[in-house]
Amino acid sequence: MAKSQDTFSKKDREKQRKRKQQDKREKMKERKNNNSKGKSLEQMMAYLDENGNLTSKPQDPRKKIDYDLESISISVPKQEAQPADALRAGIVTFFNDHKGFGFINDAKSHERIFFHVNDLAAPVKENDKVSYTVQKSHKGPVAMNVALIKN
Repeated sequence: MAKSQDTFSKKDREKQRKRKQQDKREKMKERKNNNSKGKSLEQMMAYLDENGNLTSKPQDPRKKIDYDLESISISVPKQEAQPADALRAGIVTFFNDHKGFGFINDAKSHERIFFHVNDLAAPVKENDKVSYTVQKSHKGPVAMNVALIKN
């Protein structure tokens, strides 16, 4: 009796290959049987219920809520524009007299506004209450005509 030329691993690989082919044929038959072609639009529709879950039944029209699409904002709300000429008040939070600039915290909006020493009407130091007007620059708002408020 002659021995087989195939080793155990070759036989094992051949069985595995045939098993994969059989699985592939079975999956193909299953897909063919469960084909969704020929279904009506109503059978293919999916609906969302009030909790956000998918269902096959449409929502009860009495539970439907209509929203005003104009009132929905998707972006960050715009800041209220204050007139540029209006006199504002604030407190000097930082001032570097060597470099000649500082920052003012606005009393109402708590916005931090830059100012330069050339825009000062009188000398200021940190924690001084000041009045000023705001102008827009390419880097942001800049305080102009900065003057001390006397208590």
